[in-house]
Amino acid sequence: MLSLYKLEIFATVVEAGSFSTAAQRLLMTQSAVSQHMQDLEASLGTRLFNRGRRGVTLTTSGERLLTYTRDILRLVAEAESAVTDVENLVDGQVSIGATPGVDVYLLPEWIQAFRTRYRNLKAALQTGVTSEIVSGVLGHRLDLGLIEGELDGGEPARLGQMVMQDICLQVIVGPGHPWWNREKVSIDLLAGQPFVTRQPRSKTRIWIDQILQAHHIQPDIVAELDNPESIKRVVMTGMGIAILPEYATRTEIAAHTLHPLSLDGVALRRTLKLVWDRETPFPPVARAFLTHLARHFPQLLTVTA
Repeated sequence: MLSLYKLEIFATVVEAGSFSTAAQRLLMTQSAVSQHMQDLEASLGTRLFNRGRRGVTLTTSGERLLTYTRDILRLVAEAESAVTDVENLVDGQVSIGATPGVDVYLLPEWIQAFRTRYRNLKAALQTGVTSEIVSGVLGHRLDLGLIEGELDGGEPARLGQMVMQDICLQVIVGPGHPWWNREKVSIDLLAGQPFVTRQPRSKTRIWIDQILQAHHIQPDIVAELDNPESIKRVVMTGMGIAILPEYATRTEIAAHTLHPLSLDGVALRRTLKLVWDRETPFPPVARAFLTHLARHFPQLLTVTA
């Protein structure tokens, strides 16, 4: 009889493309993963993988088994979701991936409210750039992802995405900057200004670069940092200016340690998106988290229905 456990390992190996990467995701040794797959092949009397120096590919039998495996795992997930009552769970966890900024300034409040409602349930948070969050969702290492900004457009059709809200961004300056008492500036004035920004592979950095390039502005990058908190600290020292989401600077603006400006005639606006795997039902705790979050974002109810 086919083992559901071995089918789950089989699906992970296929997704990862190698036994070693699958072992890392499953927190197992590579030899254990390899042994499970050998046992599966022996029980079926057929070879499922073509093993090579660069990883593994599926044989014809492996392709056929993968189709059934996906159907089986989907049905198991649907059954679990249909009968689980999260109110009575003594333990459970939702795994969430979020881009920098969302993880620090938005999610903690949402998670705290969820934990107040479901005291026995937990939320595990992983921070990464957009590509890492998408990979984690499609690789089933994350139940759902929250990203700020744009996707590449080349994602598989099974990646679901929904806009939750608009995100407004601002130019920020520190005390003593010549713009401290201004409300807005022309984007042309950004030329020559020392600029503090995210690292090059960040979607935020790419987005900012595209806006500046569209207005023929070459930024003077003085620092590249991987999170908004570090960027704020640098700007407060007077090293340069930055563009950050409004939600990330509320405390400092209220304390008069940072000052926001808009760009005359240029809208600095992005979106907060939920991403998930359309082909896999949400686990019960993930569904409960989204249902709880739908109090603030009613459109999420169409995802959990």
